[in-house]
Amino acid sequence: MAIQVHMFPCLSDNYGFLVHEPSTGMTATIDTPEAAAIDAALAARGWKLTHIFNTHHHFDHAGGNAALKAKWGCTVVGAANDAERIPGIDVRVQDGDRVALGAAAATVLEVPGHTSGHIAYYFADDGIVFVGDTLFALGCGRLFEGTPTQMWGSLQKLMALPDATVVYCAHEYTQSNAAFALSVEPGNPALVARAEDVARRRAANQPTVPTTIGLEKQTNPFLRATSAELQAVVGLPGAGPVEVFAETRRRKDHF
Repeated sequence: MAIQVHMFPCLSDNYGFLVHEPSTGMTATIDTPEAAAIDAALAARGWKLTHIFNTHHHFDHAGGNAALKAKWGCTVVGAANDAERIPGIDVRVQDGDRVALGAAAATVLEVPGHTSGHIAYYFADDGIVFVGDTLFALGCGRLFEGTPTQMWGSLQKLMALPDATVVYCAHEYTQSNAAFALSVEPGNPALVARAEDVARRRAANQPTVPTTIGLEKQTNPFLRATSAELQAVVGLPGAGPVEVFAETRRRKDHF
């Protein structure tokens, strides 16, 4: 039976995600940005928290671990190579591991760059991936701990998933990301159309998450290092993808 995903706002611009496996009743929260909001979402659906699947250690992703584990006795899953920074970790995972949630399972993808120990959870049978802060709608995470080479490799790993894969990213950054994307690839018609759609959605206070791998490949400048227009705009025509990605990320940091 397919998993059920419930998305809800947390903090100022985070999203929380509950993943429910109906045949067993097991429920995981992807990260713990705000314990009270997660508890309220669980109560509204009558679900009981059995797992925390952490993508990385930042406080707006793991800050609620201790409170939720104390209340629910849930199992905390996180990256083995960052275990010391994941509060309450019980299960340490690495690239390629499968994490069961009742009858469902997620494959762990190591996607460093934003942090050194960042991971994503890919539910292949459901065509869903939870990417934390590695990939955003029309954006990617800042390189706080990793290198452009690492981050480009991580983004390539996500780009290799089927185009129809539904991407749940952790922040509502899309409108500001769209403004930057248009500054480096203004002649991309798919991007222009998407930016207009994003503006309409935000004006109506609607979320722009989730997205899909295919849509991001068409419109997200951080996945488009081979675009001739983007290369020209950032002053690197014919350059390699890592160099183009790095310059695009640098420009976004100062946009």
